[in-house]
Amino acid sequence: MSGEEEENAAELKIGDEFLKAKCLMNCEVSLILDHKYEQLRHMSEDPLNQVSQVFEKSLQYVKRFSRYKNPDAVRQVREILSRYQLTEFELCVLGNLCPETVEEAIAMVPSMKSC
Repeated sequence: MSGEEEENAAELKIGDEFLKAKCLMNCEVSLILDHKYEQLRHMSEDPLNQVSQVFEKSLQYVKRFSRYKNPDAVRQVREILSRYQLTEFELCVLGNLCPETVEEAIAMVPSMKSC
């Protein structure tokens, strides 16, 4: 992205490094952090001693805002959304926000108008 262009997520002007990056939905991050937390728990009798405050707050956040808890449901959501020609960014926004209608989805992710 040139220095002259201003970033605008609604138009997918978010920079090449973000367009090419693998994005994760909150529910995917939750599964990853839960797994790491369980690993730490098995390594120590007091897992809170090994978990930073940032880790704990991040885990709480993604758990709170994760719509899907079951790993199979998480995979299905990504699989279904991957059928459409969405960028990773668009896919994750839709997976996190779960719009109920096409109009609502386009209002949340205006760049999808061209799909």
